Amino acid sequence: MSTVKKKRLGDLLIESNVISEEQLQQALREQGKTKQKLGDLLITQGYITEQQLFEVLEYQLGIPHVSLFKYQIEPSITQIIPESLARRYQAIPIHKEGGKLLVAMADPLDYFAIEELRMSTGFRIEPAISGRDELQRAIARHYGLQDSMSQLMGELPTADEIRETEITDEDSPVVRLVNQMIQQAVQLQVSDIHVDPGETNVNIRYRLDGVLRTERVIPKQMQGFITARLKIMAKLNIAERRLPQDGRLKMQVDYRTIDIRVSSLPTIHGEKIVLRILDLSVGVKALDQLGFSKHNHRTFREMIEVPYGIILITGPTGSGKTTTLYSALQHLNKEDSNIITVEDPVEYQLEGINQVHVNPQIGLTFATGLRSILRQDPNIIMVGEIRDSETAEIAIRASLTGHLVLSTLHTNDSVSSITRFRDMGIAPYLIASSLVGVVAQRLVRRVCPDCSTAYTPSEQESIFLHNHGLHADKLYKGTGCGTCNQTGYRGRVAIHEVLGINDAIRQQISQESSIQDLRVAAEKNGLIQLMDDGLEKAVKGITSLQEVLQETVSH
Repeated sequence: MSTVKKKRLGDLLIESNVISEEQLQQALREQGKTKQKLGDLLITQGYITEQQLFEVLEYQLGIPHVSLFKYQIEPSITQIIPESLARRYQAIPIHKEGGKLLVAMADPLDYFAIEELRMSTGFRIEPAISGRDELQRAIARHYGLQDSMSQLMGELPTADEIRETEITDEDSPVVRLVNQMIQQAVQLQVSDIHVDPGETNVNIRYRLDGVLRTERVIPKQMQGFITARLKIMAKLNIAERRLPQDGRLKMQVDYRTIDIRVSSLPTIHGEKIVLRILDLSVGVKALDQLGFSKHNHRTFREMIEVPYGIILITGPTGSGKTTTLYSALQHLNKEDSNIITVEDPVEYQLEGINQVHVNPQIGLTFATGLRSILRQDPNIIMVGEIRDSETAEIAIRASLTGHLVLSTLHTNDSVSSITRFRDMGIAPYLIASSLVGVVAQRLVRRVCPDCSTAYTPSEQESIFLHNHGLHADKLYKGTGCGTCNQTGYRGRVAIHEVLGINDAIRQQISQESSIQDLRVAAEKNGLIQLMDDGLEKAVKGITSLQEVLQETVSH
């Protein structure tokens, strides 16, 4: 440890030619303002990657880099360091040998933390380095949930005897278990939690970056307790187990407000519960954060700034349509505008915008809501989804009488929206005179920046890119690391097809031209197809070629 103490991170990085003196000074000035750790700051600023930090510490100081994903950590080992210290210092014990304890840390140069861990445990601390995200995941997985589960199993009465205190008392193991399950999901930036009942056990599955994976398997006798607790939180009827139910709840996790939609569905093995998580603290993205290319960003912005007409966002479920709609509304939200939305459900609450939640049980559908909205003197209307010809008809009439209408539609590409409107029985001349533009989009996974590796495209890949007017000496893929759970991907980005309607396309719509003719006219007007936008992002290393093909060819 004495060797380690003589070195400072900034000096090590300069010695290894990873950063310049100027970059270090700039980061240190920034650190004075933010009080952030230097390593984190350099990664955030993009001066270094997490991988470079690992390599420097490993080669220069002999501090090993461990991938927690590969470690099977015994519960008895994690109990050596209290949860409060593990969370405070982002550290988790992974191996014990004699009087030595190997501890994975986000900052193995934090000597104060190492000393406090030594005093607390009585062991000599051997620091190793691990990614911050990976550590958060490991701490969330190994602390808390295990304690609650052991306690719950020890105190478990039979399923018929669920007492109210067990599912309402904040200190009860059931309540703690559910809270920790949600807290872990929020820390991992999961979009959905699935509580899947099986014949002999219950699977807890998380959807991360669009992919579902099993997080843990819990005993069948805990199913009734977890289901009852989740239904109470979402104000659902606990006694009703034969019909599907929907509810929502808000809770604070790590000082952030989280909005959760809860849906229950009766299955042959009991009720399946799905929780959709929305982090309200993240807020609505600005237009330039949506991943639009320069050309598409300019076209989309011009589209939404027209005074009246209809704009459609299309794509399958989970393709980020709502995010794009909200960003457009936020951009248009000025003091002189009256913006009213009718949604199912209202996902984000926007300041200064009047939002209506549809409720078909009492007759408040998209169509009836839209009719009422028109009597409220709006400038801009957002309809969550056009599902039927009645809603389509009212939306188009509204756009022709001086309103800007934004909505979503389920079609595979931008041009298909025109034929979908025709299929709904809308007269071609009405479509031609009301439609301003259409955005088709998908979400593709981003290549993990920590394990992104360049490779030379195969002959087949080069030919494929050439056929789409692109050339690349290098493409990128993630090799898999602890930060991305060995998937090679972290986060998602949208790919777009933005169709602006000009006079030539209007004429084609009025003449009821075929979808092929409409597509030719659109491409003459500068339409960049969904796949081509994705391929450009793959060439830039934002995503992989496989991701783009998977999202654009199979849909």
